[in-house]
Amino acid sequence: MARRRTLMTALGAALVLSLAACGSDDGGGDSGSGSGGGESAGKVGVILPDTESSVRWENFDRPYLEAAFEDAGVEFDIQNAEGDAQRQATIAEQMITEGATVLAIVNLDSASGAQIQEQASAEGVATIDYDRLTLGGTAEYYVSFDNTVVGELQGQGLAQCLGETTTANIAFLNGSPDDNNATLFAAGAHSVLDPMTNFTKVAEQAVPEWDNQQAATIFEQMYTQAGGNIQGVLAANDGLANSVIQILERNNAAGANNVTGQDATVEGLQNILAGNQCMTVYKSIREEANALAELATALINGEEGETTGTVEDTEAGRDVPSVLLTPVAIFRDNVKDVVDDEFVTAEDLCTGEFADACTELGIE
Repeated sequence: MARRRTLMTALGAALVLSLAACGSDDGGGDSGSGSGGGESAGKVGVILPDTESSVRWENFDRPYLEAAFEDAGVEFDIQNAEGDAQRQATIAEQMITEGATVLAIVNLDSASGAQIQEQASAEGVATIDYDRLTLGGTAEYYVSFDNTVVGELQGQGLAQCLGETTTANIAFLNGSPDDNNATLFAAGAHSVLDPMTNFTKVAEQAVPEWDNQQAATIFEQMYTQAGGNIQGVLAANDGLANSVIQILERNNAAGANNVTGQDATVEGLQNILAGNQCMTVYKSIREEANALAELATALINGEEGETTGTVEDTEAGRDVPSVLLTPVAIFRDNVKDVVDDEFVTAEDLCTGEFADACTELGIE
């Protein structure tokens, strides 16, 4: 399998000034002004979606974005909507009032995201869609990974782990129905798996708000209705995958290396090392954060940002200039790549029962 090593950007030592967020402290907020590069005459606000759907938002996106803006010399404010669309709108209003000239959001749904962007536009504030495209929105740019390819990698991974000629019943546990990325993940996976006549889809359901507890309930119902006759699960991310694995363990059916994932979380990678999860998809959030910082800096300076292509917004009937990054499939034999890229540490990954597997794979 082809492997890619992420290009590391050397970041100068910089002081991040953390200030209390406006409003409730629940979502967390960080404000700062950069000192690593030339000061820009503007400010960028970033609103992350939640702390429940994935550990990535606070553990990875926030610190990488802080470092990227600091290095670019851009004043910034990063807050978290905590899964509340009204809270996200309120934060956006506060950021605009406090001088944000560029607003980047990870929408909770396209409708609320589009309203935020409409308000920002009326105030002369440029917007960027970060990670999720806001259908019907007005963002100047979109920064993400090629999400159809993410789904294709998951479909290919599941077929590889099950055996491409093996007869098997499979279930799809998709991401939130109001997340355009989840739609693209599912489409990519179906494009690979549907033509494979040896695989029979016996169940498929989306998980509202990527909620892991709901995912466990949904999959338990799938498993029960299928009489346990499910050999593979296309789970859209590592959190959903872990919910599936919990149900399989409860039914003494875990360990078949037959569940996909995404995000290359420590939990997901440990499930792979344990033989409970087939694969995950690694997306270099450092690259994504750097791409956002570069586009925001260009907008602040009145310049045109560099993009890699466009993505169609089917609701707005327009092509959105985009930076689409390349995802990477991670199986047991290349888990080390994620550690080498400093996305997770060997110390966090190789605890207890996973230590022997790490030694076997040269992870230290």
